[in-house]
Amino acid sequence: MRDASTPSPDGVFVAAGADVDPRAVIGRGTRIWHLAQIREEAALGRDCNVGRGAYVGPGVRLGDNVKLQNYALVYEPARLGDGVFIGPAAVLTNDEFPRAVTPDGCLKGDADWTAVGVTIGEGAAIGARAVCVAPVTVGRWALVAAGAVVTRDVPDFALVVGVPARRVGWVGRAGKPLVAKGDGRWVCPDSGAGYQEADGRLIET
Repeated sequence: MRDASTPSPDGVFVAAGADVDPRAVIGRGTRIWHLAQIREEAALGRDCNVGRGAYVGPGVRLGDNVKLQNYALVYEPARLGDGVFIGPAAVLTNDEFPRAVTPDGCLKGDADWTAVGVTIGEGAAIGARAVCVAPVTVGRWALVAAGAVVTRDVPDFALVVGVPARRVGWVGRAGKPLVAKGDGRWVCPDSGAGYQEADGRLIET
């Protein structure tokens, strides 16, 4: 277990009380705060920020510049792209058929089930207390609203809300809802970047 109060030579900071397995790989400049747990064989990219009480399961992969807010739970074998945001107390599950015991009442072990992971694309954001039910994929730069429950794959740039989550619009890289301009054209109100919608998908133009 690493437990340090000052950054290491590679800029990694592990707060006192955090639990980082020595078999985990932590990228340069990453910060891990109080009570967070990073399990064995997890790999975190550069300049990530893991908030208080967050959990990263065995073998989970995080890209660079990922932000896990306080008490976010990322269960194995999740895969998160660069720049992903996971809000406070959000959960990425890994069990399609959850049970504590087998049909004969015995406590389940690792051999009694197969973990399935959630995949989060580059730049996507998962709001506070949202739940992504494995094995869903959330596309690049998508935005999952706070409290949503994602049970189906989310397209790139989609804005989804509710239980179960449904698409109610599109967002750009800045995270702001896009403005419709007709003929399937959408524009970011902040950056002016353009997007084109076709067949339920959005692409940058």
